[in-house]
Amino acid sequence: MSDERTETITASDGGTFDGWLFLPPNGRGPGILLLQEIFGVGEFLRGKAIDLAARGYVVLCPDVFWRSERRVAHGHDEAGLQQAFASLTKWQAETDDATNVGDLLAALAHLRGMRAVDSAKVAVMGYCLGGRLAYEVSVAGDPDACVAYYGSGIGERVDATAGEVSCPTLFHYGDSDPFIPNEENEAVQAAFAGNDDVTVHVHAGGGHAFENEQAEQFWNTACAERSWSLTLAFLAEQLQPPTP
Repeated sequence: MSDERTETITASDGGTFDGWLFLPPNGRGPGILLLQEIFGVGEFLRGKAIDLAARGYVVLCPDVFWRSERRVAHGHDEAGLQQAFASLTKWQAETDDATNVGDLLAALAHLRGMRAVDSAKVAVMGYCLGGRLAYEVSVAGDPDACVAYYGSGIGERVDATAGEVSCPTLFHYGDSDPFIPNEENEAVQAAFAGNDDVTVHVHAGGGHAFENEQAEQFWNTACAERSWSLTLAFLAEQLQPPTP
C-alpha cells in the first residue's frame, strides 16, 4: 500500500496549489508527475498513482484546474462528463497556456527537489488533457521521460515544437478516437520520424480514454492492457526504479 499525502506547490507568481503525493513502500524512488484528465484528480488517476507507487515510483498529481476551481474530482458517468467539460471550459476561459504550463513546471521542479526522489530522475505522464499537457511540459521543461496518452491538439503544433523535445517520449493513441482524428497521430508520427527516442503507438480499435476503466463508455480492455504494459516497460527503462 502506498503512502499518500498532500503537498503544497508554489507557482512562479507566488500562488500555491495542491499536489497529491503517493510514495512507494520504501519511501524513495524516481518521480512521476502524473497529469489529470478533464475529470480531475479522481478515482482513475489515483488508481494509476497507487499502481505506479507500488512499482517503486514517487508520484505527484497536481491540481491542474486550481486557478479556476480547486480540487476537481468529477465522476466518470455521463453527468460527470458534462461537469468535467464545464470545468475545462471555465479553466480555459480564466487562464492561459503559458501560465498553466508554468504551473506544471513548478510542480515538476517541486517533485524533482524532494528528498524522496533519490535518483533525481523525473518523468511527466498524462491522460487526455493531461496527455497534451505532458507533451507541453516536455517541450518547455526538462523531464527525463514523457508519456502522453491521447493528448488532443498535439498534432496541430507538433511541427513547430518537436525539436524542443529532448527526452525519450512515448505516445499512445487509438485509431478509432472520435475526439482525435487520425491525422493528428499521423502528424506526430511524421514529426518524430527517424527519432529513436520517440515511439508512437496507435492501438487498433481504441477510442478516446481507452485506458480509463472508470468510464465504461470509453474503456477498451485489450487496448488498456497493452498500453499499460508498454508504459511500464518504458518507465522502467528510462527511470530504473529500485525493486519495491
